[in-house]
Amino acid sequence: MLCRKQLSNAIRMLSIDAIQKAKSGHPGAPMGMADIAEVLWRDFLKHNPENPSWSNRDRFILSNGHASMLLYSLLHLSGYNVTIDDIKKFRQCHSKTPGHPEIHCTPGVEITTGPLGQGLASGVGMAIAEKILSVYFNKKNFSIVDNYTWVFVGDGCLMEGISHEACSLAGTLELGKLIIFYDKNGISIDGNVSNWFTDDTIKRFKSYNWHVIEIDGHNTEEISKAIKKSKKNILQPSMIICNTTIGFGSPNKEGTASVHGAPLGEEEILLTRKKLNWKYPSFFIPQKVYNAWSAKFKGKKDEENWNKIFKKYSIIYPDLAKEYLRRLKGILPSCLDSEMKKFLNSLKTPLNHISTRQASKNTIELLGNIVPELLGGSADLAPSNLTMWSGSKSIKNNFSGNYIHYGVREFGMTSIANGIFHFGLFIPYSATFLVFVDYARNAVRMAALMKTHHIFVYTHDSIGVGEDGPTHQPIEHITSLRQTPNLSVWRPCDALETAISWHVALKRKSGPTALILSRQNLPQFSRTTEQIKNIYKGGYIIREFGKKIDLIIISTGSEVQLAINVAKRLYEESYGVRVISMVSTDFFDSQSFAYQESILPQNITKRVSIEAGLTNFWYKYVGGLNSLRFGIDTFGESGSSHDLFDFFGLTEEKIFLSIKKNLFKR
Repeated sequence: MLCRKQLSNAIRMLSIDAIQKAKSGHPGAPMGMADIAEVLWRDFLKHNPENPSWSNRDRFILSNGHASMLLYSLLHLSGYNVTIDDIKKFRQCHSKTPGHPEIHCTPGVEITTGPLGQGLASGVGMAIAEKILSVYFNKKNFSIVDNYTWVFVGDGCLMEGISHEACSLAGTLELGKLIIFYDKNGISIDGNVSNWFTDDTIKRFKSYNWHVIEIDGHNTEEISKAIKKSKKNILQPSMIICNTTIGFGSPNKEGTASVHGAPLGEEEILLTRKKLNWKYPSFFIPQKVYNAWSAKFKGKKDEENWNKIFKKYSIIYPDLAKEYLRRLKGILPSCLDSEMKKFLNSLKTPLNHISTRQASKNTIELLGNIVPELLGGSADLAPSNLTMWSGSKSIKNNFSGNYIHYGVREFGMTSIANGIFHFGLFIPYSATFLVFVDYARNAVRMAALMKTHHIFVYTHDSIGVGEDGPTHQPIEHITSLRQTPNLSVWRPCDALETAISWHVALKRKSGPTALILSRQNLPQFSRTTEQIKNIYKGGYIIREFGKKIDLIIISTGSEVQLAINVAKRLYEESYGVRVISMVSTDFFDSQSFAYQESILPQNITKRVSIEAGLTNFWYKYVGGLNSLRFGIDTFGESGSSHDLFDFFGLTEEKIFLSIKKNLFKR
């Protein structure tokens, strides 16, 4: 009979062989965490290798994603479609086994990890999703949603500030089905972490209201007991501190920084094989080891049992079952488009001046009633972001709710919401001031990288925030977001454009969408049916003055009215002017050449851009000698919004005079 150490050694040897072949990688953590992984995956993890997307599976996240060969070894050994050839192609271009785990690339990978701490935060999001959905869908004798979220973390994950943001909230929300394994090996890239990381982790997590156990991470009996004890605690998330030896089994490198991020070397691998009594050649796993590891039979049986329960559930609770399947498949409610059409028609007649953040709230009021998978939240700015609607209920008071008060945790919020989406059955929206996207930037990037259906609501979008001063006035932020691949950015000018921006964000499944919204009230514009249709294309003609067009002005958001006013002044002096509202540059860029040419004809070379932010982005539309770009290329100032727009030259009079002087010299 195989001993457990032989089974965990299979992880170690696959990992060091793959890393050696790739000539790069991180063998230390896979070797150190192999015993923990063996106990969890073989004795506790609920999953089906033949159907990695089974909805009631447990979620496993490797937050210390540099240890990717640990996960790839586990997937291969337990029966996922990760072959030994895939293992041999570790870190090679277009392989199933990239340097860090990537969702949509490797079957069984729940979320992309690598930037430390974010896997942990996204795990918190998955645990939140499980808890909300279990309250919504589960009935007596029918546990339709019933799974654990397991997360492996390292010292680096706990040093990153996002771990505090996410774990503090997890304790507050009493996420008892979230269990974290901390690989406490005392080593990071720079050496012994005691030189820069001396936190009392036990006290830290107990202060968060976590259940904490400390064990020997190489003692399978202790690991098993700790897991069982943690599963019994349903009122607290659990942290299992596993004292391990990094590079366990390497005679000359275990316990040192040299094994953290570099191959062992051929000579050391031979010595490791000898020490671990592994008598097989590189990349060879005996069939008896495969047999002991395979989770196919148990996984298939677990899923079949759940399917039987769900079939009975569908008979007794047909509406809930139908709703579960609809949301699981990512199908939006059938009434969405028709209801949105009615809503847009109601906005054809201009309203009183309102901010686009208020227009956003009005739209959420509609969507909240017809799209139950919307799960909102704000970083302690709900009254300012206006993200709560009349039907919003905080999950802190009741997990049947649909709104999360994240507290002042922009980074944590964004990564948590990413995890919520990738759990399934939710479309999260999260909110903060646009200037504070800097706090969340890497999680925004990860959302784009993973093509996460996550809607970012960013309000207070310019110097229009006024007296708060340059610390709160975004300048470079819109450009930064626009240049992020897979991220769609919409800056609407009024209620109609805001509603369409929301509609697009809901239907767009190829990545996250950022809605850039004003604090100040803005005028509302009437539109034709054709104009409404063209808003969906990202950029369109909002106003045109004169039959022969001499100049095109492109603008967005609160500056669209300014552009129209300038155009009127120029028209009064016999210049033909077209005003473009460029709500979304990325959507406009994706349109056909014919459409783009109809909006921005190449033969009209006199062009102007007006936006209260960096001007360099607009060179792509407004370049050459016959062009001007009005914006802000410095940080802001403190003062009223009126005074600031005047100070930065963003007024009708100043722009009008500049255009006449520089583009229409007579």
